[in-house]
Amino acid sequence: MKENLISELSFNFSLSIIKLYQDLTRKNEFVISKQLLRSSTSIGANITEALDAFSKRDFAFKMSIAKKEARETHYWLRLLQESSLLHKNMKPYIDDVESIIRVLTSIVKTTSENLKKNP
Repeated sequence: MKENLISELSFNFSLSIIKLYQDLTRKNEFVISKQLLRSSTSIGANITEALDAFSKRDFAFKMSIAKKEARETHYWLRLLQESSLLHKNMKPYIDDVESIIRVLTSIVKTTSENLKKNP
């Protein structure tokens, strides 16, 4: 259930970041915009790989990579917010990625605990 939720959340988040990326490139901001695009779309790509993992350890590993990418995305969004490179409210994006981080943290924690019980 959580895996389907996180897959959908990450996909929709990526779509919103693609639009934000387009806004940034229209303002001639190419460095941070590219970093943001790469890290944000990597979240969903790693989740997709995790859902097709060959073991529970592989699943946990790929979900933890997705979580790291989400944290990196959070960083870029905060940087955009504080720098005012784009005069746009970043809070909805930050709230979305924080939700994704919470779900991923829960998935990784639960999977890791289950692996300790049943290696």
